[in-house]
Amino acid sequence: MQQITVEGNDYHMSVNLSIIATSRNDDHGGDTLKRMTLFVNGLITQTRKYQAEMELIIVEWNPPEGKPLLHEVLPTPCKEDLLKIRYIIVPENIHKKFRHGDTIPLFQMIAKNVGIRRATGKFVLCTNIDLLFSNDLFEKMINTNLDPMKVYRANRCDIPSSIDENWSFDQQLKFAEENIISTAGKNSHYTHLVKAPEWAYRYHSVAKTLQWIAVIRSKIVEDPIELQLRLLDTDACGDFTMMAKDAWMDIQGYPELDLYSIHVDSMGLIAAAALKYDQAIFPQKACTYHIHHNTGWASMSPVDKIRFWSDRPGIGWDAVVEAGKYLLENNVRYDVNPPDWGFSDMDLQEIKQ
Repeated sequence: MQQITVEGNDYHMSVNLSIIATSRNDDHGGDTLKRMTLFVNGLITQTRKYQAEMELIIVEWNPPEGKPLLHEVLPTPCKEDLLKIRYIIVPENIHKKFRHGDTIPLFQMIAKNVGIRRATGKFVLCTNIDLLFSNDLFEKMINTNLDPMKVYRANRCDIPSSIDENWSFDQQLKFAEENIISTAGKNSHYTHLVKAPEWAYRYHSVAKTLQWIAVIRSKIVEDPIELQLRLLDTDACGDFTMMAKDAWMDIQGYPELDLYSIHVDSMGLIAAAALKYDQAIFPQKACTYHIHHNTGWASMSPVDKIRFWSDRPGIGWDAVVEAGKYLLENNVRYDVNPPDWGFSDMDLQEIKQ
C-alpha cells in the first residue's frame, strides 16, 4: 500500500518508549472523539513539560466509510514537539477476514499487536485512547530505570465524563484528582489483599497486619500456582501494561483470537509471568485517569453483559484461568499466534506526524 506522510515534523526512528493504542472514528462508547482528543493532547503536553521523546502509535482499525481518518481530526504535535505520532491503518478488507467481523468492528488486542510489531521503542506501553496519565505516573514512565525483565502496571482511576477538553491540562488533572469515582488494580504495597475494605488502606498498621495475615493464609491453604495467578494485577490491565519490546516479542504479543477482547489483556500478563517476567506495580498516585462512558464494560449490569455476549462472543474467565495455570506450571507460551502476528509481513498504510 502507498505510504502517506503528513508534513510538518521530522521523525526519529528510535525512542526509549513507544505508546500503543487503537481506535476508529465511529463514536464507540460515546464521546469518543472528545476522549481521544484529551488523550492525545495530554501526551503532547506532558512530553513538552518533561522534555521526553517518545512515539505514540495509534492503530486505526477498520476505518468507517465516509468518516475522516483519525489523523485528520485529532491534535497534531508541533514541529518542535518531542511526541511523534504514527497512525497505522488496518483496512476493512483485512477486518472482513475475521469470522466475527460483522459484530465486532474493532479487534482491540490484535490491533495492539500491529503496533507492538512496528514499535521502535526499547519499551512498549499498551494502553487505551480514553485516558490521562497522572504526572506522577508520567514521571515514573520516563525516570524509572526500567528493567527489561519486568512488566509494569498502574492503577486505573475512573473519572466523570464531564471533564472539559477546553480546560488547560493542569485543570484537567486537578479535576481528575478531585473527582475519582472508583479505582481498579492492586495496591502496590498490599498485593495479597483482595477484599479488604477501602478504609483499611488508610491506616498503615491495619493494612500491614491484614497483609501479613493474608500472606500466611495463602502459604497454608492456597496452591502455589493458583496464588501466582491471583497475585497478577489483571484488573483493567488493558489500560496500562508496559514491558520491553523484546519481552512483547518473547510472549508473542496478545493472543490473536477472533473474539471480543475481554480477558485477552489478562492473558498477556499471564504469558509474561509464565516466562519469568516479574510484575512491578506503580504506587497509587501514579495512576491512569479513565474517562467514564456509560457503554463501557464496567458500566454494564450483569444482565446487559449477557445480552452483549449474545452478539459478541468472547472467552470466559474460567478458560483463561485454566490455560493460565497450565502456562505458569509449565513455563510455556500460548503459541496460538502465527509467525506474522500483528500482520508483520504486510505493508500497512502509515501516516506520520
